[in-house]
Amino acid sequence: MAIVVLVLWLFTAGAGFYLLVTSNLARVRPAAAPAAAAPPGAEPATASVATPAAQATPVAQATPAGMPSPSKREQRRAVRNRFDPPSLTAAKSAPIVPGLGALLEFAHPASAIIGLGFWLGFTFVHYRALAWIAFGLVALTVCLGLTWFTVNTRAAGHEAQTEEKPSFSPRLIVLHGTAATVTVALAALTALVLTH
Repeated sequence: MAIVVLVLWLFTAGAGFYLLVTSNLARVRPAAAPAAAAPPGAEPATASVATPAAQATPVAQATPAGMPSPSKREQRRAVRNRFDPPSLTAAKSAPIVPGLGALLEFAHPASAIIGLGFWLGFTFVHYRALAWIAFGLVALTVCLGLTWFTVNTRAAGHEAQTEEKPSFSPRLIVLHGTAATVTVALAALTALVLTH
């Protein structure tokens, strides 16, 4: 049964690798993240601090022709935030956890490969601790994968106005997720049955 889990784990890893290769993550990454995070018309964070009078522009002049005028709530927010320094403006528009997607993009496959190594060791020697370490790592891998999927889904929703956003094949996501679910279930069952 440990060999079946090993083969299934390899299949899941292969599906995940193919999912990464066929996605557009490499093309979506911006060249300069701070410049992309700044709102249009705002000064970069490295520019010198301007006087508050120079930063405060009337809302009516800030909207280009053809764009709908801002709501009263947006106008009040613009008046309230007009004296904010550029660093505070950049911090307000930055993501809550910067670089979370890149961290998950590394941590999810890394923990899966390390767990696969522990499971391979368990397959050869049937040492109980290796099975439970591998199971813990595969459970961590699932949590990281679900978090990564959620982060990409939210990023795609927030960046609907941009041309490119992270995209993955839905069929491959379902295949990878199903294989991972079966792998976790069989790894737990095998660790419980074969270690007693």
